[in-house]
Amino acid sequence: MKNYALEFKNVSVIYGEGSPFRKAALNDITVSFPKGEITGIIGHTGSGKSTLASLTNGLLKPTSGEILLDGESIWAKPKEMIKIRSRVGLVFQYPEYQLFDETVEADIAFGPKNMKLSDEEIKKRVKLAAEFCGLSEKELKRSPFELSGGQKRRAAIAGVLAMRPEVLVLDEPAAGLDPKGKEEILSGLVEYKNTYGATLLIISHSMEDIAKYADEILVMKDGEIYMHGGVEEIFMQAEKLFDARLDLPQITKLFIELKKRDLVNSTDVYSVGYAKKEIEKLINAR
Repeated sequence: MKNYALEFKNVSVIYGEGSPFRKAALNDITVSFPKGEITGIIGHTGSGKSTLASLTNGLLKPTSGEILLDGESIWAKPKEMIKIRSRVGLVFQYPEYQLFDETVEADIAFGPKNMKLSDEEIKKRVKLAAEFCGLSEKELKRSPFELSGGQKRRAAIAGVLAMRPEVLVLDEPAAGLDPKGKEEILSGLVEYKNTYGATLLIISHSMEDIAKYADEILVMKDGEIYMHGGVEEIFMQAEKLFDARLDLPQITKLFIELKKRDLVNSTDVYSVGYAKKEIEKLINAR
């Protein structure tokens, strides 16, 4: 039986209640996120992904329903919400615009300082967070405004990792980066998860990234949960994904075309590594 880090129970977010402009951003959703696993969250624009992210650490309060962290409501003690936000780290899309301090090192240290940690512990956390995000000692001493876009993204994410959140929620953490930068950031996040047993929720429009890094996938549609399951289970249901105005990984689409030509037997291929193994099997069988 799975243990859950974060649970949503009958959660709704309604804007403009009682007015002609009433809109349900989330409509009575119930979902649980397994401890120590990566859940990929996908959905078209306006499906409720970012609203869900804002609820995870109390940045937004639900109209109704409960959000539980380790079985306890995050709104049980509203005056202690700062404790929740140190346990649930939220990284918005393009977090580099949130950098403000004189040096990258000082920026990463901001969160741990607010947690009243010792100088020694802060220094240790800054160093480790920088390593997870691929930042060098030299870059730590520079002004964040002298860094490239990719380096700024690393610095902003490192600032959240330095607080050692149990749950890390990331909205498009690799958007706009080149393939190498994307790989470095996402693999660093996986290393953080493996080191501390953290739970990750990654919102992404990249089906390839979700297929490669997620343990399970949550598909949002019109403020509701449309699909939720293992990576293979979700990507095997191509028609339902298309109905949610979503696409498939390029490699999956390739195998669908190959099957139409009777060149392969299976279309449940969602990563390049898996595709390589399937093609090798076919070659060896001939």
